[in-house]
Parts: sequence; C-alpha cells; structure tokens
Amino acid sequence: MSKKGRNKPAELIKRIERKAPEYLDLLTAGNDSDVELAFNALLDKSLRNLESNRTHYASLDEEGLTAVLSGALSVPGLTVTQEAHSNGHVDITIDFDHCVPARRKLGEAKIEGGPRRHVKGLEQLLDRYTTGRELGGLLILYVRLPNISARVKKLRDAMDASPPRSQKGTTQDHVLLQWAFASTHVLKSGNPHEVSHVACNMCPK
Repeated sequence: MSKKGRNKPAELIKRIERKAPEYLDLLTAGNDSDVELAFNALLDKSLRNLESNRTHYASLDEEGLTAVLSGALSVPGLTVTQEAHSNGHVDITIDFDHCVPARRKLGEAKIEGGPRRHVKGLEQLLDRYTTGRELGGLLILYVRLPNISARVKKLRDAMDASPPRSQKGTTQDHVLLQWAFASTHVLKSGNPHEVSHVACNMCPK
C-alpha cells in the first residue's frame, strides 16, 4: 500500500472529528461512562436547538416537542425511535448502534408540572418500561413556566424529602448538563439504575 493510501484512515478520522465530533465520540466510546459523556454532549446540543427556537415550537405538545428532539438526536451512530414498545409505548428509545455489547437508553418526556407529575413520569419509566438491561434512564422536562432553575430545585427538594421509587440517597448534580440532576433507583431486578432528569427551557417570554 502506498504512503498516500496508508494515510487515508487518519485523514478520514480528522475529517469526522472536524465535522461531526459527537459521532466520533460515540464511535470510539470504550465503556458506559464514555458512552454517557458522548451522548450528553449531543443531548446538550439538541436541547440548545430547542431552546433557541422555542417561539416556533410554542404550539407543540409533548409528542411534537419530542419529535423535534428525536430528530436532532438522530445522528450516525444513534437510532432514535418514538413510541417504541417496551412493556408499553416509550416516548424515546435510543439505540447506540456501534456499541458492543449493545446499549440502549429509554426516555420519558413531560411538560413540567410540579413534583407529583414528575414522580409519576419517573415511576412510569422505571416500573413499566425499564427492563434493567438499559444504559441508565432519561426524563426530559419541557419547562414552559418562568424560573426554570427554581422549578428544577423544587423537583430535587421534593425527591430528596420523600424519595420515590426506591431512590438511593439524595439526588446529585448532573456532570455536564445545566438544569439537570441525577438520581439512582433500585429496580425490581435488584439492580441500581441511574436516571438523568433534564430540563429544557421552553418558556416563551
């Protein structure tokens, strides 16, 4: 093979890194932690797109907003499906196509409406849809009321004061995303399962 031919893979990697760094991070992720970091970077980018165009999406309901989010998340390396079946119709199913072993994340999406509604969505995600083989859970909150920071804090305080669904310890700050936190719950299988609670600022004013 010529020297020029040998350089082609390196040139391709450099091009991908320049044009689609999120795809490269997903492709090269070696463990669950790396997969989560790569996914969160892509999720952050997708949420920012929703927020910067929120006036255009003001008339959309949960399903409509989730359709926009799913489209933004659908990049090479990720298959994002709405209303797929897993003991019911899951709002978002995310398959990591290039991961070995196979990895999947399930997500529930809600218009944020206070702690009681939030816990109901969490219980639905954990008790109905999650099998225990997934890579963590995802609860997306579309916040249309003012002061998203205070509303997220209210949710955390409520969960810490009255831990729902076999929650282990208190909620934790999310490692990457703004207006987000994480909680760990013991599934019926006995396995611990971390859920990311991620708010998206859709307040129209």
